[in-house]
Amino acid sequence: MKPLDRILETAKSAPRHIVLAEGEDPRVVAAALRAVRAGIAGITLVGSRAIVEERLAAAGASPGEIRIEDPATSPLTPRFAAAYHALRKSKGVDAAAAAEAARSPLVFAAMMVREGEADGTVGGAVATTADTVRAALQTIGRAPEAGLVSSFFLMMLCEAHHVKKGAFVFADCGLVVDPDAAGLADIAVMSARSFEALAGKPAKVAMLSFSTAGSAAHERVSKVVEATRLAHAAAPGLVIDGELQFDTAFVEAVSAAKAPNSALHGEANVFVFPNLDAANIGYKIAQRIGGATAIGPILQGLAKPANDLSRGCNADDVFHMIAVTVVQAGYNP
Repeated sequence: MKPLDRILETAKSAPRHIVLAEGEDPRVVAAALRAVRAGIAGITLVGSRAIVEERLAAAGASPGEIRIEDPATSPLTPRFAAAYHALRKSKGVDAAAAAEAARSPLVFAAMMVREGEADGTVGGAVATTADTVRAALQTIGRAPEAGLVSSFFLMMLCEAHHVKKGAFVFADCGLVVDPDAAGLADIAVMSARSFEALAGKPAKVAMLSFSTAGSAAHERVSKVVEATRLAHAAAPGLVIDGELQFDTAFVEAVSAAKAPNSALHGEANVFVFPNLDAANIGYKIAQRIGGATAIGPILQGLAKPANDLSRGCNADDVFHMIAVTVVQAGYNP
């Protein structure tokens, strides 16, 4: 079974309710209808009721098939404003500012998740990543066990020209700019858990560097070595190795030559990059030159699921992110 098919089947086996903050967008509407009809999720679309109803009618939806919440008129808005004020007043947010924030689709959607009206949220088809992530961080917040909130891309290698096929995780490609050793270790452990939940098989984590097993000496290499030690201490059962160059982590023959004692043997499926520069460049090269399908950025470390989309996404991308968010809600109830 292809990795995406497995995610869809997992979502269908335990559907959750997902709120889409940009319910006026035709791509989001199309994906919402597809998700409901495929049985992977119940959906709430957030936006102007008149516009969303018009979009749904144009897409062939039946009346009542999709829940609509208009922050300007929803009976939930006053409760959300009060809850947001209580949450953010220590940061200088007064009641008027909280009421205004609660009418924002991104904050309203995140408050639906926080208040138990939905199991997860997806945005970013229209809003920037910065705005989407900020709403999730400020409203849903970090999970108690997470050291930080980070992100990853689920990279699908399923084409005929791919020597290795399957799902791989690249982290952190979208959020944490330059993690220290403790942050990098946290990203590694969370990424391993995310991979296992989405791919359904054990994670094998490579901590990437320009050095392999001491081939170079530099403070940036030392950070990766220390992060590997911390990650292994935090999750002793995790199969992890570092520091490794990408080819050593990915190609069995190179691993045998450069790192014969590695626990990975060139079979890594989770790749933790040392900083955002390397990770973002790496996933885009894999996507644009290598032909990998990139789903993300998927957030991890939040108290409840919230995910981002590219503003250049299509309805398929939104549909797949809904499925991913449903699966996350299943292992992060």
